[in-house]
Amino acid sequence: MTAPTPKLDLSPKVSDEVRKTTCYMCACRCGINVHMKDGKVAYIEGNRDHPVNRGVLCAKGSAGIMQVNAPSRLRAPLKRVGPRGSGEFEEITWDEALDIATSWLKPVRETAPEKLAFFTGRDQSQSFTSFWAQGFGTPNYAAHGGFCSVNMAAAGIYTMGGAFWEFGQPDWDLTKLFVLFGVAEDHDSNPIKMGIGKVKGRGDKVIGVNPIRTGYNAVADDWFGITPGTDGLLILALVHCLLKAGRVDLTYLARFTNASCLVNEDPNSPQNGLLLRDEDGKPQVIDRNTGKLAPWDGAGVEPDLSATHTVGDVTHRPVFHHIAERYLADDYAPEAVAERTGISAQRIRALAAEIARTAFEEEIVLDREWTDFRGVTHKTMVGRPVSFHAMRGISAHSNGFQTCRSLHLLQILIGAVETPGGMRFKPPYPKPATAHPKPHCKVTPGQPLDGPHLGFVHGPDDLCIDEDGTPKRIDKAFSWENPMSSHGLMHMVISNAHAGDPYKIDTLFMYMANMSWNSSMNTSGTMKMLTDTDENGDYVIPRIIYSDAYSSEMVAYADLVLPDTTYLERHDCISLLDRPICEADAVADAIRWPVIEPDRDVRGFQSVLCDLGARLGLPGFVNEDGSQKYQDYADYITNHIRRPGIGPLAGWRTGEDGLSNGRGTANPDQLQAYIDNGGFWMSHVPDEAAYYKPFNRAYQDWAVQMGFYDSPQPYIFQLYVEPMRRFQLAAEGEGRVQPPDHLRGRIIATMDPLPVWYPPFEDGHVDPEEYDVHALTQRPMAMYHSWGTQNAWLRQIHGRNPLYVPTKIWKDKGFRPGDWARVTSAHGEITVPVMEMQALNDNTVWTWNAIGKRKGAWALQNDAPEATKGFLLNHLIHELLPPKGDGLRWANSDPITGQAAWFDLRVKIERAAAPAEAQPAYPPIQSPVGQGPANLAWKVGEES
Repeated sequence: MTAPTPKLDLSPKVSDEVRKTTCYMCACRCGINVHMKDGKVAYIEGNRDHPVNRGVLCAKGSAGIMQVNAPSRLRAPLKRVGPRGSGEFEEITWDEALDIATSWLKPVRETAPEKLAFFTGRDQSQSFTSFWAQGFGTPNYAAHGGFCSVNMAAAGIYTMGGAFWEFGQPDWDLTKLFVLFGVAEDHDSNPIKMGIGKVKGRGDKVIGVNPIRTGYNAVADDWFGITPGTDGLLILALVHCLLKAGRVDLTYLARFTNASCLVNEDPNSPQNGLLLRDEDGKPQVIDRNTGKLAPWDGAGVEPDLSATHTVGDVTHRPVFHHIAERYLADDYAPEAVAERTGISAQRIRALAAEIARTAFEEEIVLDREWTDFRGVTHKTMVGRPVSFHAMRGISAHSNGFQTCRSLHLLQILIGAVETPGGMRFKPPYPKPATAHPKPHCKVTPGQPLDGPHLGFVHGPDDLCIDEDGTPKRIDKAFSWENPMSSHGLMHMVISNAHAGDPYKIDTLFMYMANMSWNSSMNTSGTMKMLTDTDENGDYVIPRIIYSDAYSSEMVAYADLVLPDTTYLERHDCISLLDRPICEADAVADAIRWPVIEPDRDVRGFQSVLCDLGARLGLPGFVNEDGSQKYQDYADYITNHIRRPGIGPLAGWRTGEDGLSNGRGTANPDQLQAYIDNGGFWMSHVPDEAAYYKPFNRAYQDWAVQMGFYDSPQPYIFQLYVEPMRRFQLAAEGEGRVQPPDHLRGRIIATMDPLPVWYPPFEDGHVDPEEYDVHALTQRPMAMYHSWGTQNAWLRQIHGRNPLYVPTKIWKDKGFRPGDWARVTSAHGEITVPVMEMQALNDNTVWTWNAIGKRKGAWALQNDAPEATKGFLLNHLIHELLPPKGDGLRWANSDPITGQAAWFDLRVKIERAAAPAEAQPAYPPIQSPVGQGPANLAWKVGEES
């Protein structure tokens, strides 16, 4: 007799309700279905209807349930009662907290607004926080981009109107060769994984260029383990090979780039190196039809890449002549760069051949008619099916801006930007640098700033400096030290404020920026700067206000803590004014909304700014009678008008004949419309506008209709970035605004209008024979900044982090499994566990970033592996380069944008006796939320 069949419930009830919103466990902004049971979060899955992830969800997204239940969540506003850095606080009411903040900030605004430094981390609401800072009147505002990937973003916008990730993506459906340079594995991870899956599923090729072979590179068909900081040299060697073989798209270059624009070559002229322009200021080309000068955008003009123009004794040659002359030089031959890059000449030539073969022998032709900005109608869309993607890996070097420009040059030369199979922009991009505002820094006590803080300069006259050249911003953005710093320099704020260079500040106001730990270079020094006192016993940085959702390391250094909500407890706006969720074929934005209510006395930071802005009487935050204009952030999202017809959200606006998209007045039911649609809005790009966006009349007209800009703004790609030449001219002595003498040589060498490569700056400040090893950090897919390493599920994936050592060094130093190493830089020393790794550049060590935690933070146990076996390379890095003996403070940053040069680090490594815990070790800080339990467990709807 057989056993009775058990009665199993094969479809248990997962939830009572599903609430759809946007994930915040990384910057992908995926759509999620939050399953609710008994009013609590029971389960999180991907939203199959969402344009970003189409139902795919990673470990981080699923683990969001542990984030909203984390023991480290702050519970109420806090006022410091012990010494700064002790973590000793008392809980206070919101009224008291906002009264304190107002009492500190109001006199600053009325007397010296620049004494407030307001900087935010990756908050995804930068259009709002910058609006608040502009109303306050301080020039000192920026977000995290200056220590993340501003080199990529700025290089892309100056060169072609956008870059990768939030600006653009590979044409995943049509590309046949995908080349990936260093990309953090937690960034854009689901779309990249889905895209790589498409490419490999078709049998097409994926190539990885990265010193480290993990994640995306681990599934690549071929891997180039490049020496850190030499990516630009490799790319320009590829350019050399392509030019030498004649494998560039001359038609594309002539029509859609400034390769045909004429350059003044008179060495005695103040216009030397600038583009020849007509009376209307338009760059000139030679028209092939007439052989005469013509504006680049003239109707029916066919620009000539080869013709020159002579006026008197002055010759004007096209940009393309300069490109060929420079990159055909032997300096860029594969044999000349092989040793430095760590890639053999044979492999460099093979990669160039693979790119050329795919681009020109497997071209894609779409039978789709379109009309360009010159009025020429094209019957087809021709594509070069080679696509590239890159981010922080090539950005976070002191040569990163020019390296990123080199990559953009490479893909433009083969005609693989905005063409089928290549790199495609995501609306509302592309936007050239000239379509963005310039930076503003005029301070008037009691009044708003004279315009947006951040932007794109076009020459020395746009810098934020006084008449004597002194920087007007505390981070020295848009100064001669880093003229094109489009995202600011968050990593320099604390150091400069502590040094009083260029001036002292009164209040440091930060949001979601763990600057006392994993977000700072020189971590030990930063903690000291935050607690340092002057001769009177007062803190050198007098007041610190900080907002975070969790008890991070930075909380301990604040004087006033404004507790934020978690991402499922608040409204957020992923706006076209900021960093939207668009895809290449569609414009889209999204919201978050409170799918659960906070069980603590916390408030969304953006809503707090609405309240604080009203208390301070900031323009835009009060009505004419002085009353508060926006009750909270949801009210702001719904009713704020940035310019006529344009608000934070583009969907379901009120138009003349009902609801409209893109443009329209405020709709009181807008947020509910988003909620009903799964938390997002999307509108597809018309088929005839899908490619050639900067040059395509149909796209330009559609962009105006959607509100990206108010009139069509076609443009051509800037292979030769003329604003950079203007800075060189100033360094050569031309013009009214002059750089300090000690920077003239650096400006001339680094700010070349055509991409160049130069060694990372640290190579010239330390002895490369003593510090003979490169050291890198990398973000794991399972973590996002420091948030994930407190997550009970994700900690099981990465609870500790070894230093990975290549086999060559492992054997040379006699390492064995279980060993520890002493790693020393010119700045500091750490002692950490090591592990052998074969798929690694022979001269590079690396570790996962942000795993290491300080004892007492994040509600972790003091003996947690993150605090005893986890560590940071940040202790070895400094925001300043080692002194040169000239008495100057040289920032460890890219000299053009100021991006932090995290990946220039050089170290030496040796075996060491195993300590009790990773070194350096710091005493525990007292936590305002205490320590969490050793184990977290509950049944859905019932904590236990």
